[in-house]
Amino acid sequence: MMQWQRLKLDRAEWIIPAAIMKMRRDRKVPLSRQALAIIRAVEPICRGSEFVFPTFYSMRIPISENTINRALVRLGFKGTMTAHGFHSTASTLLNESKLWDPDVIELALTLKDPNSVRSIYNRAIYWEQRVKMMQWWSDRLDELKAFSSQAGFIESRPLSEPQLGSPRFRVNGHERCRTKSAKNSIMLDG
Repeated sequence: MMQWQRLKLDRAEWIIPAAIMKMRRDRKVPLSRQALAIIRAVEPICRGSEFVFPTFYSMRIPISENTINRALVRLGFKGTMTAHGFHSTASTLLNESKLWDPDVIELALTLKDPNSVRSIYNRAIYWEQRVKMMQWWSDRLDELKAFSSQAGFIESRPLSEPQLGSPRFRVNGHERCRTKSAKNSIMLDG
């Protein structure tokens, strides 16, 4: 769960406290240009929340893995992709590229400290390599998106379109608008 207070946008970093990650030390995650663009695009909508990506129904609750899984089902990926599958895809493509040290890949993708003697003694964070790898990964996803769009697999939409740039959304067929009130949204039609 990404929280506004944990972001250092001027340094393109996301700091995850050790306690949340069940790790020995805070985790610093580099943010690519594309990640920063998405965060900045949702900022006008979600800045009233503690979370960068709150649920549609409450600004007080972050989206969950199940939210992503349900979205994937609605997009037609039922049985073929899950939220955790993005982790496997990233690991596979980053390793197959042969551009990155496997230790750097593992450190970037690991959600908790591996239970091994080596991880206890190896305290390297590989920051510069991780920054470069995250940017390469985002650029690679852009390339794949462009290819898929050209091939007719997906409809490509720029970030500036209303789905990320407007506080309006639909719930049960009714257009709603985010507010900072207790109800978090108001009905605009019907």
